[in-house]
Amino acid sequence: MWFSRLFENVGAFGSVLAALSCASCFPALGALSAALGLGGLSRFEGMALNTLLPVFAGIALAANVLGFLSHRIWYRLLAGIAGPAMVLATLYLFWADNWSTWMFYVGLVLMVVVAIWDLVSPPGGRHCKTCEAGNDD
Repeated sequence: MWFSRLFENVGAFGSVLAALSCASCFPALGALSAALGLGGLSRFEGMALNTLLPVFAGIALAANVLGFLSHRIWYRLLAGIAGPAMVLATLYLFWADNWSTWMFYVGLVLMVVVAIWDLVSPPGGRHCKTCEAGNDD
């Protein structure tokens, strides 16, 4: 349980950090990263966009699927895979479309929101069959 939550949060944080280093691709994130003092990351823009961003989004996607296999809570799965799927779809399928930047932003925000949701309210309780079985022992 803690394993999938850790990897989901690492995936979300890594995706946002990789996107912050790409000021020319995502101007709003570039302005935010400059305000946060992360302007030095701009020299790693190509590596961050082509390598790190898909890797971290893939980690977040895999962690959410593993979390679903453990807890069987379908709405958490849908919320958890929507963000990474949107980020990966933007990078590999819809990069040339004008609206893809907005889809990318929504995917990143959704990844962060789900990561915060998992920290504030981890899966368990009456909805989680695995957690109920573990509490009966």
